[in-house]
Amino acid sequence: MRLNNYISSTGMCSRREADKLIQQGKVSINGKIAKIGQSVEVNDIVKVNGKRIIPKKNNVYIALNKPVGITCTTERHVKGNIIDYINYPERIFPIGRLDKPSEGLILLTNDGSIVNKILRSENNHEKEYVVTVDKNINQKFIEKMSSGVKIFNPVNNKWVVTKKCHVNKINDRTFKIILSQGLNRQIRRMCEVFGYNVIKLKRVRIMDLTLKGIPTGKWRKLTSKEMDNILQKL
Repeated sequence: MRLNNYISSTGMCSRREADKLIQQGKVSINGKIAKIGQSVEVNDIVKVNGKRIIPKKNNVYIALNKPVGITCTTERHVKGNIIDYINYPERIFPIGRLDKPSEGLILLTNDGSIVNKILRSENNHEKEYVVTVDKNINQKFIEKMSSGVKIFNPVNNKWVVTKKCHVNKINDRTFKIILSQGLNRQIRRMCEVFGYNVIKLKRVRIMDLTLKGIPTGKWRKLTSKEMDNILQKL
């Protein structure tokens, strides 16, 4: 974890204020004056103004390759809920959702401070999907999907035009789509406007995170480097 994130996680100050403390020579790691951008390892001793600081809690960040049939809810009475599926010993919750028939990458955490920052559409954080539909697609379909589609959003009972996005054909019935927003069942609703039904939908990337090394149904914790990359973009 980067030093400024470490200091901020104690609740002492923001990352920006932490950088000022580091620049002023008020921060040390294992007895040595720290530098901007330095990393903190698990057993390092960090002091500010000579007093040791420790994060309030160990935040957990998990990447799951969700299989079809798992529901992204924290409600334990729902059969096949994502919390029981992972069975992590601490309280965690999903960041956003993938609907039950969909599969692929989803993040879970116990850190509520980053959820809205990741999900906020105006931040333009990319999410990439591979989608298979029930009949052949053509260039006209690709162009219309890319240009923005008017769909009904049941969350607020309003019609909305989706943001322009990148869509590329993979084969006759499969395409890749990169979104920077996450409306309810957005891709499925976009396809339905043009008379297509989604047969398979898989999210393969969130920001810089991919499914590499995570088989379907498995999960792993994000590394400090991966979290640093995410936090820098929030």
